[in-house]
This record gives sequence, structure tokens and C-alpha cells, in this order.
Amino acid sequence: MSARRGALLWTATAMSTAALVLAALAACQSTNAVPHYSESQRNKAAAVNLQLGVGYLQQGNLALAKTKLERAEIEDPHNADIHSTLGLLDERLGKDKEADKEYRTALSLKPQDPDLLNSYAVYLCSHDRAVEGVHNFEQAAANPLYRSPWVAYTNAGVCLRQAHREDDAAQMLVRAQRSNPAYAAAVYEASDLDFAQRKYAAARLRLDFFLNSNPATPDLLLLGWRIARAQNDAPSAARYAQRLAKEFPGSEQSHSLSAGQANPG
Repeated sequence: MSARRGALLWTATAMSTAALVLAALAACQSTNAVPHYSESQRNKAAAVNLQLGVGYLQQGNLALAKTKLERAEIEDPHNADIHSTLGLLDERLGKDKEADKEYRTALSLKPQDPDLLNSYAVYLCSHDRAVEGVHNFEQAAANPLYRSPWVAYTNAGVCLRQAHREDDAAQMLVRAQRSNPAYAAAVYEASDLDFAQRKYAAARLRLDFFLNSNPATPDLLLLGWRIARAQNDAPSAARYAQRLAKEFPGSEQSHSLSAGQANPG
């Protein structure tokens, strides 16, 4: 897995290796010089520091994440995953130009990597660069080695919707559903788009068709309740609410619905 927004799992062996490598590096922490290790040793040290940097980034400890990721870059400057993660760190620090540069560096090292394309596309869409972002999502989806193109298509649909290109968004979400009809997020986004456009019947038909043969999600059930309410279909709204309370009692969506019913406005 590339070092982006996912969780990193540590095995006992990996933790032991990390401890040994970090102990060996301790004598060098007072300088920025790369230790006189072999390339293999430096790459292992960089991998450890990258994992630590991602962990600190996930915890919100940006200062320690910066220290570890910059160390990793010194040890392995041609590692695309390190540059991609530095791009994410720069985003969190509000350093947009630096983030863009890091993402571009990562892609120059691994031009067709779908995970890197996705990471950069998310950055582009969040900075009002929808055309470039969608292009990167489509490149990722077109890669035959990418295992989940429907995720990229769904992300592209969300990006287009944020850019107020609803018709293009709808077409992209259709591509996502064709790629994987069982992907709940694509169904939710397409149905929510229809709901926003008051296409209640289309939204309800898609959502119910999905729920008839796939596991529910809290988002889908809450959206179903909202659609049924908009259609003045009280019995169906009650059924969605009951399923949400029964299947996902501790979810944020269930609490939100309960609060809304208790305080209808």
C-alpha cells in the first residue's frame, strides 16, 4: 500500500526491525548527514521513518511527522511514496505550493501509479482544480493494475458535483456503478445528487434496488428516510428509520435521525 491516507499495520517483525534501525540511527540524530550505510540499509531506514511519519500524521502530530518524513526523504530521495506523504503533510500545514510540488515529484517517479494519481486528484479537487483532478481520477481508473476503479470514478463524480457540473457528475457516477454495482458509496452519491435535484422517484428506485440485494449502510438508510419524507411517504420513512435504529443503533446517522424526530424544527 502506498503511504497515503490508509492505516499501517505493524507486525512484530516489522516493529523489531524498526527498533534496530532506529537504534542504529540514534548516533546520527544530531546531524542531517546520511549515515554511511549501504543503499539497502538506507532504504530500510527510510521505510521505517515513512511508516512513523504516516502514523504521526494520522495522530495529528504534524511536528513529529515532519521530522520523520524529512529524515526518510534524506535516506531515500527517490521514493515516490515519501514525496506523496510529504505532499499530504504540506496540505495539512497549509503550504499548498509545496504540496503541489511534492505530489508532482511523486508522480514523476511513478507516473502511472493509481494510488498516487488518486492522492493528487483529491488535492486538486479540494483546490478548485476539478478538470485536472478528474483527469487524474480517470487515469487511475484506466490502469489495469488498479483494483478498485469504481472508487476513482466515484471520487471524480464528487469532484464534478463540487464544481457544480451536475450532469457530468451523474455520468461519472454511472460509470462507477457499472464498474461495481455493489459499491454503496457510488449509489449513495448518485441518489443524493438526484435527491438534491428533486428527482425523488429516480433516487428512491436506485436506492431501493441496491438495498434489495446488498447490505445497507447508515448513509443509505438516512437518505432513504429523507427521500420518503420528501415524497410524503410516511410508512416508508418509518421503515427506513426502523432499519437505521435496529442495524446501526450507535451510528451518527441514527443519532441525527433521532434528534431530528424529537425536534422536527
